[in-house]
Amino acid sequence: MSPSTPVRPPVRWRRSLAASAIGVALVSGAGVAAVPAQAAAAPAKAADTGARITSVQQIAAGQIDLTINSPSLGKSVKTRVLLPTGWREGSTTKYPVIYAFHGGQDGYLSWSRSTDIEGWARKYQVIVVMPEAENGSYADWRNYGKGGTPKWETFHTKEVFQLIERNYGASTVRAAIGNSSGGHGAFSYAARQPGSFKYVASLSGILSMRQPGIPALLMFTNMGNGQDPYAIWGIPWWDDASWQAHDPYTLADKLRGTGLFFSAGTTGRPGPGDPDVAPWDIGLLSEIAIGSNNEDFRKRLDTLKIPYTAHIYDDGRHNWPAWIREATAVWPNLIKAVGAKPA
Repeated sequence: MSPSTPVRPPVRWRRSLAASAIGVALVSGAGVAAVPAQAAAAPAKAADTGARITSVQQIAAGQIDLTINSPSLGKSVKTRVLLPTGWREGSTTKYPVIYAFHGGQDGYLSWSRSTDIEGWARKYQVIVVMPEAENGSYADWRNYGKGGTPKWETFHTKEVFQLIERNYGASTVRAAIGNSSGGHGAFSYAARQPGSFKYVASLSGILSMRQPGIPALLMFTNMGNGQDPYAIWGIPWWDDASWQAHDPYTLADKLRGTGLFFSAGTTGRPGPGDPDVAPWDIGLLSEIAIGSNNEDFRKRLDTLKIPYTAHIYDDGRHNWPAWIREATAVWPNLIKAVGAKPA
C-alpha cells in the first residue's frame, strides 16, 4: 500500500502522556522465525478471491505452516495450522475449527511460542488455525475512503476460511480466541458476520472502541507500529460511521446467539507469574484502561440482555502469564461450542 497524505481536519482527541504510554503496551511480544522444515506440495484449491496456498512446510507431526498468496493483502503471508490425529489428505471427514488470533506487534507464531496450544488441541478432533495478522487491526482498511489493500478481515474470514475448508477438511463450525488486538478482532468479526463463529473469547481486548480515551490509545498504538493510523478505520469522530462499523460495543446486538467470553485485569498490579515491575509500567497501566473498557462492554450486554461469561479480575499485567491462565480456563468452552470429539 502506498502512503497517502490526508487533509486532517480537527479532531476531538488529544494524546496525553498516559495514553501514549498505555498505547505502547498494547502488544504481545515479538515473533520468532519459523523452524526450517520439509516442504510439501501445495494444495490446488483456491479461494474465491484467487488466494492460493503456494507452499507448505511440515513443522512437526500434525503441524504445518502455509504460505498464502493473498490478493486481499497484495502479498504472501504465513499461517500455522494444527491438524488432528488421524487427519488424512483427501478424506471426506470434516473437522470443527478454532481460530487463534494474535496481538499487535506479533505474528502467526505467537500462540505456538507462548502457550501449549499444540497440547490443548491434540486432545481433540479439531483443527486449529493461527493466521498472520501483522498490525492490521483486524479490518479491511478504509484508506481515506479508497479501500484497497490491506484487507485483513477479507483475508481471515474469506480467504483463510475457504482455503482451510477446501483443502484441509475444515467444517464451517468455528470458534475464535484472541489476545489483545486479537481479542478485539474475534469479537469484531463475530459481530460483523453473525453466525460465523459459535463462540468467541477475548483476552484483554478492546471491546468498546469509542469509549473516551480509547480512540487516542488505538491511534497512538498504530502510529507506533509504523503505520498511518488514519488509514485503518479513518479519523476518530470525523469518520465515526467507520469506527462504529468495527466496534463490538456498537454492534453488540449482532452478537446475540454467539457464545461470548471476555476477561481483563483492573488494578494495575502484577498478577501470578507477572514480572516484578514498577507501578508505572506500561503493561500495568494499559490493563487498567482495558479492564475499564471491558466493564463498559459488560454493561452494554447487560442492557441488551445478551448472555456472556466475563472474568474481570483484579491483578494482572497486559502479558502472556495472564492470557495463558485465561486461555486455559476458557479452552473447554471453545471445544464444547464447536462439538469437537476427544482424540
